[in-house]
Amino acid sequence: MTTSFGRVFLLWGAGLGAAAQYAKVSVIFDQLPDLYPEAGAWLGWAVSLVGLVGIIFGVAAGFLVARLRYKRALIWALWLGAGISALQGLGLPLWGFLTLRAIEGLSHLGLVVAAPTLIAQLSAPQHRGFTLTLWGTFFGVAFAVLTWGGLPMVAAYGVTSLFWAHGLYMAVLAVILTFSLQVLPENTPITRFSLRQFIKDHVAIYRSPRVAAAGMGWLFYTFCFVSVLTVMPPFLAPEYRAIVMGAMPLASIVSSMTLGVYLLRSMSAVDVVVLGFGSSLAVMGWLWVSPGHAWACLALAATLGLIQGASFAAVPQLNDSAATQAQANGAMAQMGNLGNALGTPVIVAGLLWLGYAALPIFVGTALALGLCTHLVLARLRNT
Repeated sequence: MTTSFGRVFLLWGAGLGAAAQYAKVSVIFDQLPDLYPEAGAWLGWAVSLVGLVGIIFGVAAGFLVARLRYKRALIWALWLGAGISALQGLGLPLWGFLTLRAIEGLSHLGLVVAAPTLIAQLSAPQHRGFTLTLWGTFFGVAFAVLTWGGLPMVAAYGVTSLFWAHGLYMAVLAVILTFSLQVLPENTPITRFSLRQFIKDHVAIYRSPRVAAAGMGWLFYTFCFVSVLTVMPPFLAPEYRAIVMGAMPLASIVSSMTLGVYLLRSMSAVDVVVLGFGSSLAVMGWLWVSPGHAWACLALAATLGLIQGASFAAVPQLNDSAATQAQANGAMAQMGNLGNALGTPVIVAGLLWLGYAALPIFVGTALALGLCTHLVLARLRNT
């Protein structure tokens, strides 16, 4: 089998569009009051509604995408995302905007479940470490692109221009991928969906030490990564705060694509994830004794990068069929959204209670739990 790198990069491009469904609102969040001056606290839902859908329907997405077939689900998700962004560009009232954000969560789930499953199918076994590590960079890259390119566009043409640009991007990818993926066979039969079967399947995922493994580790990774990026800035010296915060996502991506890919040649993906959790835990000890140390922050981002890429690479290593891979990716979507939703509020509450010590204590605990979870699941797989 040969790897279709062109199609892999196109699917990674779809991942950038999925990440931009978060980033397009996050990077202009401070400007949303100009559009909705009377919204008040309701604006907080503008970001989180997309994740809320993922928490509730993440596993369902894994099963439904398998039943709808991966190519079809991916294309539908792209067109849905394109249409929603176009509507958001019309400057709707707040209730309309928030409703669209909730529906957009369905598009996001379809993309983050179908795309990595298709990437695994298109990749030769010796290349899956690289291609799925590449996929794991989609959030960091999208946020960087929209920060560096999107904000200047917003400054020149207004907030709604970002929504229009995102909609156009998704539509163009939908057209390209419709033709590019025609050569792929559809091996998964379409079956009827039932609530009883859904509940049964949902339980089956989290009882399986193979299907659930990547998602369970991903819960603790997302709890840490987003919360650290959110709460760390005040503890950094003002003279290098912006540099460090801008470099942390890049350090994570570079680590994932270089050291992470290298390690995957000789180690299993789960072992790389365990190494990432263990080394991140050690770096949190450094940050405890040296609060806000710039190099410690970059080291933490780099060690977390090992978890980032290897977690996606673990899915096809632990699950042979496309259907179980889609289920595992659905669990990752669900657990990732749960981790993102819990991390920042929990850490902020801890900071109010314990001060800076809450950061290494809470994040360190989450990292230790992620490490132990993978070790326990590995033991269950071997018994």
